[in-house]
Amino acid sequence: MESSDDEKDGTYGKYVPREPSHNLVSNGAKFVDEVLNGQNERCLEHFRMDKHVFYKLCDILQAKGLLRHTNRIKIEEQLAIFMFIIGHNLRTRAVQELFRYSGETISRHFNNVLNAIMAISLDFFQPPGSNVPPPEILEDPRFYPYFKDCVGAIDGIHIPVMVGVDEQGPFRNKNGQLSQIVLAACSFDLKFHYVLAGWEGSASDLQVLNSALTRRNKLHVPEGKYYLVDQKYMNMPGFVAPYHDITYHSKEYPGGYHPQDAKELFNLRHSLLRNATERTFGALKARFPILLSAPPYPLQTQVKLVVATCAIHNYIRRENPDDWFFRLYEQDHVPHMEDSLPQLEAEQLTANIETPIVDVAFETEELEIASQLRDSIAAEIWSDYINDISPM
Repeated sequence: MESSDDEKDGTYGKYVPREPSHNLVSNGAKFVDEVLNGQNERCLEHFRMDKHVFYKLCDILQAKGLLRHTNRIKIEEQLAIFMFIIGHNLRTRAVQELFRYSGETISRHFNNVLNAIMAISLDFFQPPGSNVPPPEILEDPRFYPYFKDCVGAIDGIHIPVMVGVDEQGPFRNKNGQLSQIVLAACSFDLKFHYVLAGWEGSASDLQVLNSALTRRNKLHVPEGKYYLVDQKYMNMPGFVAPYHDITYHSKEYPGGYHPQDAKELFNLRHSLLRNATERTFGALKARFPILLSAPPYPLQTQVKLVVATCAIHNYIRRENPDDWFFRLYEQDHVPHMEDSLPQLEAEQLTANIETPIVDVAFETEELEIASQLRDSIAAEIWSDYINDISPM
């Protein structure tokens, strides 16, 4: 399958990443030095992170023995090549022309950095706490105290994938497109708690969630806590879904319309809070447009790229929470992004991706308790709402 070597970034909001000026640099080392010695905005534009964040990541990878300087290419340049590719969705030939290295050299360092990021990726995924409610809930009367035991939201998205003709069947999703499913558990401050990537696009959402809950490196839900999920999933222990028999509102009510009962109001509040997944994925794809199209790499590399970009996303959020990309997606209303991609997890990668056929199983009593929890939250929200205690 052919791919264009001169693809440009997408446009997000009013920010349009500029193409580098090839005639200003004589080689990759000079280009990287110019960027890192220039204004901070240039580093963010080209390498997708601020300078001090970039340098610190270089130090981490060197200290752990995952990258080293070579006679020709320093660690800074190796990381720059990788970030430039994933941050601008460029093909090897275009990067060759800028950095003035052979395609083999570009490819080798790209894979070296990818594997180095994967080696420390779990260090950047922090599971949710089990004590204090997230501040995004605690400080908002629309959500507290009703969702005080909620630790985040879960969603799955489809990411375009490129596979051989003989492998395409399982990866063809219901829209007829080739994709991998990525399941992600997100915090309300735009971080990923957990990411599972690599599932075939034809798999069911419950299959993927079942895998996340039963694999060795599994999704952990603290005792007595839960994640919000959308209508694709069941309402079950550890996962609170909206009411399926009620109109599902994903935005504020238009024209002054008011919810008619507890279930309708619950679905609204649930949707507003679960919007964190859309904003987190939006920031991820805006920073790393390589996720918007199927890159011409082996399947295992495509799966690694999803996990690695989520890990770098978390690292940047930790080191510089006021980063430009995060500022753009911190509010409830964010720029519209394509809803055509799959969801994520960090796992042991194998050439063959398992496809279990058994979905998550719970006892009837457990499902009844989960239903009672949702009903009690809805009743409490509705009681306060009709008594004008809490805002819409």
